[in-house]
Amino acid sequence: MAVTNETFQETSFIYEQMIIFEMNERNMVKVAVAILMAVCFIYINCVMIVAMSSRITFMKIPRYILFTHLLLNDSMQLLVSCLMYVFALVYLRLVKVVCGLFVMFGSGMSRVAPLNLALMSLERYAAICLPLRHSDIATPKRSGIAIAVIWLVIFINLIIDMLYSTVKDPGFFVTPIFCTRQNLFIALWQMQVFQGFNAFCFVAVSLIIIYTYIAIIVTARSASDKTKASKAHKTVLLHLVQLGLSLSSFLYTPIESALASVGSTTIFIDLRYLNFLFLIILPRCLSPLIYGLRDDAVRPLFLHYLTCRTRKVKAAVMVQ
Repeated sequence: MAVTNETFQETSFIYEQMIIFEMNERNMVKVAVAILMAVCFIYINCVMIVAMSSRITFMKIPRYILFTHLLLNDSMQLLVSCLMYVFALVYLRLVKVVCGLFVMFGSGMSRVAPLNLALMSLERYAAICLPLRHSDIATPKRSGIAIAVIWLVIFINLIIDMLYSTVKDPGFFVTPIFCTRQNLFIALWQMQVFQGFNAFCFVAVSLIIIYTYIAIIVTARSASDKTKASKAHKTVLLHLVQLGLSLSSFLYTPIESALASVGSTTIFIDLRYLNFLFLIILPRCLSPLIYGLRDDAVRPLFLHYLTCRTRKVKAAVMVQ
């Protein structure tokens, strides 16, 4: 069945009415668990960022630059997601332009994470498959440029949405609304473009990571440094796991919209909480555990700062 503008607007209305019901019947224990989890892992991410920033060497190595950027992005997305979740729970109405900024940054950061993982996989591919050119291909300057290009590409689509809404909606700067992406869309094509861009990111990043994983495995068989090659292919495999976790957030809006259209309030209340917890919070919490703690250079420094510098760091790690 084709989705019409009327169906799109009706789904948004049903979704909003069910959110109001949840606000009246919410379980504060569940809310506290979700918020505390997010705050805890934002703190862990910040500790790891401080630990890596304390050594000049890390800021000169492309893979650590990209990892630091991933940590920053995940931390900011956790913060924005929690704020929007709290706004939903208390049914706080925001002016459309303010809501648009929250949604724009939240959506943008959810797309940045998988693209950043693709860059990290390409850097490992260059290190193993193109070792003689790795120092020329992967440089701190090029890493910074790649990060800037990602943000530029991501925000072009979101800025177009904001400009379109500003032109077509005279009350964009003054009208208070319940802050969801569905309520910001004033045309069906905006939702279609949003979903299409997410699908493109999923396919493109998946192909890049799978290709680099296979290429590293093939190279590892004939590499002289078997240990380094083996570690690199395991790292890219972890990137694939992280990709799955990051891309799971793309399913949040479709699942929530489907739950809202079903009309079962009780099921919606429970599953919406689980949807937020497992598709938004947990994937962003696992990056430091999956990638950072297995790194022999990062782990001692992280534990050093996590324990308020009471844990000693080996001399080799301390060298800047």
